[in-house]
Amino acid sequence: MAKILITGATGSIGKNLAEHLHPNHELVLVNRSFDDKEKELFKEMEIKELDLVEQNSWDGLLEGIDYVIQLAGQADATAGFYDSLLDLNYKLPYNLFDAAAKSSSLKRVIYASSIHASDAYPSNVQVKISDIPRPSDLYGVSKVYIEALASYFAFEQGVESIGLRIGDYKEDDSEFDANTDVSGLAMYLSNRDMCHLMDCCLKAELKEPALVVNGLSNNTFPRLDIDQARIAIGYEPQDDAFKKAGLVK
Repeated sequence: MAKILITGATGSIGKNLAEHLHPNHELVLVNRSFDDKEKELFKEMEIKELDLVEQNSWDGLLEGIDYVIQLAGQADATAGFYDSLLDLNYKLPYNLFDAAAKSSSLKRVIYASSIHASDAYPSNVQVKISDIPRPSDLYGVSKVYIEALASYFAFEQGVESIGLRIGDYKEDDSEFDANTDVSGLAMYLSNRDMCHLMDCCLKAELKEPALVVNGLSNNTFPRLDIDQARIAIGYEPQDDAFKKAGLVK
């Protein structure tokens, strides 16, 4: 059993990962605030209400923590640099990695990057991790930043990390629209595959201290290449948006 800290725990991915990981791990969930419904949902887990943009919020936070799952941040592709990206997607990740470098217990940071880091490639191109990042918005630029930040702290400060370029995550089947166009289906990531991907990230033995992988389901026509994730961390996704939409058998 590992002790895992999850930032941005009240988001849809955070809630589902907490439910998935709780039976086998000790969880510490962090968010700026938790409403009564969220407190009830997480009643068997430790919760901390902290503003992680503030550097002093990290004092002692990682003591005894084995893994950090970094989900906190601004996920709006239309967000402006000074609106919220500067604080949530630049200052907050820096605070995390700075604290991680000082931790004596931490084994790995697993952080949310995004398909937005490379979504300016033409729609007929399947993007590999080895391809140069090509964001189409400032949100995507911030995800390229966190990947570079993680690389610096891995190779220069000894903080091991895995970044996940998360596709179009769907919390459950009620969010899946079979009428989505081909481009949308190609970006699909199911909750089941997201949870499996996280299990792989927690168990993987890395050849290098920094790794970035693409996080999509096993779509017939995947927008991002996931073969590297299969090889590097043993990722074996089960769901296929095109089958769910009835376009292939």
